[in-house]
Amino acid sequence: MAHILRAADRPPSSSRTIRFEGEAYGTPISFFAVDNEPGQGPVLHTHPYAETWVVRRGRAEVVIGDERFEVGPGDIAVAPANTPHKFTNLGPDRLDIVCIHAAGVMEQVDLE
Repeated sequence: MAHILRAADRPPSSSRTIRFEGEAYGTPISFFAVDNEPGQGPVLHTHPYAETWVVRRGRAEVVIGDERFEVGPGDIAVAPANTPHKFTNLGPDRLDIVCIHAAGVMEQVDLE
């Protein structure tokens, strides 16, 4: 069965971020489509599966384990399973980044 999730059907949110968990739709993939302000980003956290980021617009500092990287439009970063990671919008523009979770349901342990 095909599924279409219309933007107009999503409840209003104070954030521009879209959260999608695929299990309910028969797919083992979930994601956040993030659109945030400079300085914003998640706290350091882990997942029991890999997470892949695709930067569409803006610049971010990505922390994966003990490493720090600056990423920009078109860049892809991968955090292995159980590895602490986070990203922060470096500005000056909004950050448009897709955070792909290799799981039908997201699981996260915050470390900060």
